[in-house]
Amino acid sequence: MALSMLRSGLLFLCLTTIHTCHGGGQNCMDKHQVVGVLRQMEKFLKGQEMRFTEGLRIMKSKLATLQNSVSKLPQADQSAAPSVCPSLEAPVHGTKFGSKYFISHEVHFTCSHGYHLVGPGTRVCQENGSWSGVNTICKDVSECSSNPCQNGGTCVEGVNQYKCTCPQSWSGSSCQHQTQTVVHRPSPGRRAKFKLLPLPLSRSAPPEWSVMNDPAFSRRPRCAKVDRAQHCSCDAGFHMSGTSDNSICQDVNECEVYRLDQGGKLCVYECVNVPGSYQCSCPRGYKLLPDGRSCEDVDECLTQQHNCSRGTTCINTGGGFQCVSPECPRSHGNISYVKTSPFQCERNPCPMESRSCHLAPKTVSFHYLSLPSNLQTPATLFRMATAAAPGRPGPDSLRFGIVGGNSRGMFVMQRSDRQTGELILVQGLRGPQDISVDVDMSEYSERTFQAKHVAKVHVLVSAYDF
Repeated sequence: MALSMLRSGLLFLCLTTIHTCHGGGQNCMDKHQVVGVLRQMEKFLKGQEMRFTEGLRIMKSKLATLQNSVSKLPQADQSAAPSVCPSLEAPVHGTKFGSKYFISHEVHFTCSHGYHLVGPGTRVCQENGSWSGVNTICKDVSECSSNPCQNGGTCVEGVNQYKCTCPQSWSGSSCQHQTQTVVHRPSPGRRAKFKLLPLPLSRSAPPEWSVMNDPAFSRRPRCAKVDRAQHCSCDAGFHMSGTSDNSICQDVNECEVYRLDQGGKLCVYECVNVPGSYQCSCPRGYKLLPDGRSCEDVDECLTQQHNCSRGTTCINTGGGFQCVSPECPRSHGNISYVKTSPFQCERNPCPMESRSCHLAPKTVSFHYLSLPSNLQTPATLFRMATAAAPGRPGPDSLRFGIVGGNSRGMFVMQRSDRQTGELILVQGLRGPQDISVDVDMSEYSERTFQAKHVAKVHVLVSAYDF
């Protein structure tokens, strides 16, 4: 560019001289002199251009040599002060959270159902390049440690379950039912028949699953004579009780049968025995689904069954609702906030000289999550991300963290991709209870802090696991 400007300036000077001579001025050069001057100028410029090109070539060569020299330098500083820790693997029968192994980064561990954590649940990458704490393992929880088998039964371990081997005359999942062999003696000329029946030892000890003292749950059997012998039977849902001369059909309490034998829940919530059958019921705030056994939460906010006043917002919870009206952080110093929506506050513009104001959260948002009790973990509850305004470049680096409300270590915050962080529940929560946790996202551009955003997450755990 410098040569081009020099060439343009000399050409302008010559043209001005020629123009002046055409105007009739004295001491004007003739045509041959002007051509000679132009040729000398051209030679001068070519020489300058060659020297400039040669200088660029030499500079490029020196830069390449310097780059090669730097790349061959020994990694003394890196070996003396490592910036990362060695990779950590998830424990057998467990899960690891966290994929960054730089200084001050954390890695979290949880165990699968049926196993408990031995060792630290969190390890931190230290400045010396090693992890804090000791190795974490997941140890099997013994199902037989509570001695569940009764009456001399033997407990046999299984995968997350156990089985009782019962002695003779005892039955049931925990060897809790006593049985005896009843022989039905035939009439003369007929062959004998033998049948094992779970019967009480005496008429004063009826089966646990039988309804005996309510007339509504008893009925006469249906009897008919076949080949001069009387045969009696009961309707479905009833069993025969009493003697052959005085038998009666007693209701089978299906709810109690399934509870004793651990054959699985008949009803998600509560089983109600009725004569010959059973019915399922749901707690207040839930409705029974068409399958007759499952319960579904009633959304009082959606169906307008709430009593939230104006200025508050209805939040549906398991079995109920809450009326909320979150408030912005209080003003202090040069830091103040304005509510831009029912669930978000934005910081007012900061004075240029106030560093504390620029470090304060730029936005504060409020989030309400309704969860069932004993939710299976790990579970992703909340995602936090950034989005650049149209025409503006976004931050080139984000940092996520938990800044409050995680004293029991129930949550971890980890990055799911370059622009998104996830809040993960790593411990089961038993309701009813309300828990709050604050997470933040800091934006950086060329390693310089730009802004911070805080999300206040309120977890509303119901009393039921459905």
